Amino acid sequence: MAEHDTPTDPDRNAPPSSSDDYPADTEGHTEPPANGNSNDNGGKRKRLLLILALVVVIAGAGYLAYWLLWGRFHITTEDAYVGGNVVSVSPQVNGTVVSIHAEDTDRVAAGDLLVTLDDTDARVALEQAKANLAQTVREVRRLFDQADQLEATVTLRKASLEQARRDYQRARELKQVRGISTQDFQHAETELETARASYQEARHQLAASRAAVAGTTLDDHPQVLRAEADLRQAWLRLQRTRILAPTDGYVAQRGVQVGQEVQPGGKLMAVVPLDQVWVDANYKETELTHVRIGQPVELTADLYGDDHVYHGKVAGLAAGTGNAFALLPAQNATGNWIKVVQRVPVRIRLDGDDLRDFPLRVGLSMEVTVETRDRDGRTLAEAPVSGVRFETGVYRRDQSEVEAMIAEIVAANRGGDDHAS
Repeated sequence: MAEHDTPTDPDRNAPPSSSDDYPADTEGHTEPPANGNSNDNGGKRKRLLLILALVVVIAGAGYLAYWLLWGRFHITTEDAYVGGNVVSVSPQVNGTVVSIHAEDTDRVAAGDLLVTLDDTDARVALEQAKANLAQTVREVRRLFDQADQLEATVTLRKASLEQARRDYQRARELKQVRGISTQDFQHAETELETARASYQEARHQLAASRAAVAGTTLDDHPQVLRAEADLRQAWLRLQRTRILAPTDGYVAQRGVQVGQEVQPGGKLMAVVPLDQVWVDANYKETELTHVRIGQPVELTADLYGDDHVYHGKVAGLAAGTGNAFALLPAQNATGNWIKVVQRVPVRIRLDGDDLRDFPLRVGLSMEVTVETRDRDGRTLAEAPVSGVRFETGVYRRDQSEVEAMIAEIVAANRGGDDHAS
């Protein structure tokens, strides 16, 4: 079968011309048809820019209001930590630890027994001191008695001297009339010299004896007072074998062990009074322009989070930066010096009510905000410190026991003397 060629249209496969796609105006120019998408996109863009501008304006106005009403009167830092007194417990005498009565985290009150040392040597020393006091009282009593005895001796020697002088005078008169031999006269002369020497000796002995007791009584004689002091010292050494808590608080850093030989000044443990804590907030030096003593402070602890807000006041600003008080202070006299903003510790005194319900621990992290609205205060304290900030009366032992012991020993060894005070 013969093939027939199908006539083709030369314009059938050609792309449409622009003149075919768009209608022509009267002058033969073509125009695209109106399209609404371009106008819609432009409107949306304008609305977004307008919204963005409003957000920026509102945010700026909000920040301005925040800064004017709150921000410029408050400074905040997270570089703040709880500080407190860590009271060391140390022995006052050497000895061997025989018992420990408190462990870390235990609550103790001032005067509670913490550690006991072996008191065998201390008890022996106390008995020796008691015997020494008794012996001293007897010796001093003998000094007073000796003075009284020497007074009688001087009186006797003086009478003997007077008798020897009369005998010599009579022998001298007899010798002049040859009524006595030369030997008898010399004997009378010798007796006079002997009596005179004995009298002088007795007088010197009496003076020495009186000097040993002059202006004193048996109770206030120096030897007796020294023996009493030795006895008190021995009694104190015995008492100090019982190491007591110096203050109320919680035991920490216990390092002592049973059987350990301890020396005075060595640290056995520590007692931390958590009702005496404070906060040291380290602010940049550029933030402290308006900080004054007494300004109110709000604090939050990482331990409790925002559930509790502590309140306090600025107690003072440190006398130097942290670098100035470092073990190795910075040496800035170098050619590659770079300025670094320093931080100054600000001491915050906390309210006691907050610490009672939400106790803090030494070293905890805090967030501190100081309100600087009131700027009439001082940056440094002007009045000198007066009164006691911290004290303990535990080491002032009640000595009524040893005083009664001394009085008993003195009374038992003084006898029926007339030299009492």
